[in-house]
Amino acid sequence: MTSKFNIVIVGQSGRLQYEAVLFAASLRASSPGFKGRLFVAEPQPGPLWSRDPRMNDLAARALLVAYGAEILPFDTHHFGDSYPHGNKIECLSALPPGEPFVFFDTDTLILDDITSVPFDFDRPTASLRREDTWPEIELYGPGYTQIWKSLYDKFGLDFESSLDLSWPDEFWRRYLYFNAGFFYFSDPAQFGAVFRDYAVAIRDDRPDALVCQTLQPWLDQVTLPLVVHKLGGGRDALPEGHLDGRVSCHYRHLPLLYARESDQIVNFLHEISRPNKIKKVLKAHEPMKRMIYQERGLKVRALFDRNNLPDKEKAIRNKIRREGFWMR
Repeated sequence: MTSKFNIVIVGQSGRLQYEAVLFAASLRASSPGFKGRLFVAEPQPGPLWSRDPRMNDLAARALLVAYGAEILPFDTHHFGDSYPHGNKIECLSALPPGEPFVFFDTDTLILDDITSVPFDFDRPTASLRREDTWPEIELYGPGYTQIWKSLYDKFGLDFESSLDLSWPDEFWRRYLYFNAGFFYFSDPAQFGAVFRDYAVAIRDDRPDALVCQTLQPWLDQVTLPLVVHKLGGGRDALPEGHLDGRVSCHYRHLPLLYARESDQIVNFLHEISRPNKIKKVLKAHEPMKRMIYQERGLKVRALFDRNNLPDKEKAIRNKIRREGFWMR
């Protein structure tokens, strides 16, 4: 284990550049002792993008630098407009090789000291805050075992050792599956190369068992368990309660944060977004202006009982939409 590591998020035009500002503000507020580098990886223009993907708000860029972030350009060779989630795969090649890293989705807040997390960078893992989003089992089609085993077989990986045998056969939790909201390893070059090669291979030549399955937007989350397993990690590599818990919150979209997160997290969001220097930047993004500063988020919050939330995120989203409060 090591106490020094780098953090990387993706920043590009639109919503992500403003989420990056919130992330950087939260990291600075919660982890003043963090000694690593914060990289905001920025995709560069190229043939796979229909328009310039770079962060286009100069004030947001300046504030990120003021918070200590380093803007890290990277080129897109495999994904781009066809699969923007691929940025989290391709950006890893631009990180300093051989230096431990943690990737976070930009829609994350750091709530406590990130250096207190007991990372074992030689055993990668990823977020277990997920639902059974993939695969979608079709009547008379392949089941979970056949689908997942076909992917492990494609890359010569041992399928049986990936299973959680405390769950029954054909129940989704038995199979290694992550949310790609965070992941880490000792070497971004190695992790990124496996992630890229596996994702491209699945996209371009999927096993027959996946014929009924969509890979949009799930390709990263389909591939990630295979990468973690290949590199010697697993679901038990990080003790519970740190990431997606006391130390970080992957809120995904602001309406979801207000709907389901604790009072402590909402108060923290308001605290870090209150200074004028950040307020001027975030107000340029209409959802943040309305949710945070015009208090639409509190109206969303009033719709839900945090002690009795719907089981599925989709039900939360639908209720917010019915009330006319959904923004992203």
